[in-house]
Amino acid sequence: MNDLRWQRTLRTASSERFLALRGGREVAAVDLHHLANGTVAGTVVVLEGAGLTEAQVPDLLAQLDDDFLPDVDLTRGNLVYTVVLGRVLGNYEAEPPSPDGTAAARS
Repeated sequence: MNDLRWQRTLRTASSERFLALRGGREVAAVDLHHLANGTVAGTVVVLEGAGLTEAQVPDLLAQLDDDFLPDVDLTRGNLVYTVVLGRVLGNYEAEPPSPDGTAAARS
């Protein structure tokens, strides 16, 4: 997995979102939540058709751990991942209310 590049797309006081890129192409999206008890809970969405195999997922998680999570580890029990295979359907953002007062969302 040495050919992966990480792009942070969001950061708050207790969470982060990353895209994993290979050859400029998105292969996975990762949300990390730093919990008050010191545990980190992550959701990894491996993008369908991106060429990342199920057998490569442990290496992806290990690289993520090494690159961004020095204080937690799967073997210590303070890091938990849920891994999902999926595809992007769209990006939905809030819009100002329409003239009739109803909220609208767009993709």
